Amino acid sequence: MHRTLSTVARGTAFEERSLQLLQDYFSMSLKRVGGKSDGGVDLLGWWWLPFTSDSQSTPITPPRRRIRVLAQCKAEKKKFSPNYVREMEGVWHMHTQARSPGESSIPVSELGTVALLLSESKFTTATLTRALGSSVPFLLMHLPPPPPISSDSRVETILGEVGSAFWNPALGGAQGLLRGELDVRWERDPGGGGRPGLWCRDKRVQNWTPDTLGECVDALQDIDH
Repeated sequence: MHRTLSTVARGTAFEERSLQLLQDYFSMSLKRVGGKSDGGVDLLGWWWLPFTSDSQSTPITPPRRRIRVLAQCKAEKKKFSPNYVREMEGVWHMHTQARSPGESSIPVSELGTVALLLSESKFTTATLTRALGSSVPFLLMHLPPPPPISSDSRVETILGEVGSAFWNPALGGAQGLLRGELDVRWERDPGGGGRPGLWCRDKRVQNWTPDTLGECVDALQDIDH
C-alpha cells in the first residue's frame, strides 16, 4: 500500500537526501539546522573546492579551500517560485552582513558565502531569471523525487538523481566568487542518465570532504558553534 508522508516528514526526508547527495558528489560537508530558530537556513556547512590558480594550500591547511554554504530545501510539488529567491537573498544578507556576533550565530568564510537552493520540483523561468540577475552568489539544484526503492536498488537510485544545477554570474562568473575557474558540466552515465559534475580549469573535480578519509576533522568543528 502506498503511504503518503506528512509535509514535515517529506521535508525532513528531502533535507537528509540533499545533504547526502551533496556530500557524496559535490564536496560539501553540511548538517541539518532546520527549526523555528534556524534563521531561514535548513542546511549549513562548507563547500570544499580546489585552490584558485593564484593560491595554494600549505602543509598545515586542508588540500581544499572552503566556502560557507547556506542552504534552503523545498520539497514541494508545485514549481519553485522566484519568491524563494527573494527570501534567500534576505537570509544571505542577514547572515553575511551581521553587525555584531549576536546578530548571526553562523561563522562566515573570508572566501565568501554561497546561497544554495534545493528543490524537489523544477524551477520556473522566472525563478532562474531572478537568480541570474542577483548580486548574491546563487547555486540552484533540482533534485527530483527518487523512484520507489526495490531490493536491488543501488545507493545512487535510493538517493535519487540530480536533475539540474545552475549558478549565476555572482558565483561562477569571472568576477564572481569562483572567479570563473569552475564549470558545471552534465556527465552522462554509460548505463543511461547522468548528473552534473564540477570541473576546474578543464579537469574533473574529484569529490572530497574532510571526513571522506577521516582527515582534517578539526576544520569542521566551528560548524557546531
